[in-house]
Amino acid sequence: MQRVAVVVFPGSNCDADTLDAARAAGSDAYYVWHRDADLKRADAVILPGGFSYGDYLRSGAIARFSPVLRAVAAHARAGGSVLGICNGFQILCEAGLLPGALMRNARLKFLSRPVRVRVEATDTPFTTGYEREEELTLPIAHGDGRYVADPQTLAELKANAQVVLRYVTENPNGSIHDIAGVCNAGRNVVGIMPHPERRNAQVLGGQDGARVFSSLEGRNATQHAGDLRAVDDRHLRV
Repeated sequence: MQRVAVVVFPGSNCDADTLDAARAAGSDAYYVWHRDADLKRADAVILPGGFSYGDYLRSGAIARFSPVLRAVAAHARAGGSVLGICNGFQILCEAGLLPGALMRNARLKFLSRPVRVRVEATDTPFTTGYEREEELTLPIAHGDGRYVADPQTLAELKANAQVVLRYVTENPNGSIHDIAGVCNAGRNVVGIMPHPERRNAQVLGGQDGARVFSSLEGRNATQHAGDLRAVDDRHLRV
């Protein structure tokens, strides 16, 4: 059983759903407050969606200074699994744990609806339960979901197969190359804009997101940390 730390920031609003989804998948999930410096022996860490610190400055820009991010960065360097969902993805980019950045949606409107995404990578701790090129329906809920990166970073993402999810049918926010999720070079840190915790049961309209959480129970991230490529910390800012 994986120990999964769900980090709670002031303004998080998907923490309870994320905790429930991780527990439904069989994990020993628990909350960690943003001021804590101890992840309590976590095997995996999830930064949930919401509006950390109100996102008044820029999504994730303040949260990346929280004490817990130092522990999350150390966990990632050691090969531990880290997932950022929506605002969590933004925080990981702001902290330098993932390449690129999330900007205002192309039409400057908050979007909240189901979208179609395609699984591009199945060798991360959160996607092993999927088939490559499998298409999923997952909800989005963001105003700053447009993924951007410089040409060199985009070339590296392509060369290293670091795009995890890609929008199909429509690109709701104008993300470059239809990118909906990426991982780091070590493949243990993942960020996605859609909310898998909002579609992990039939009562929620389907179970397409459930395997994000059950994938963790299919592998022991601590045992397999030695198999992961070194974490790319060239842009690390925490």
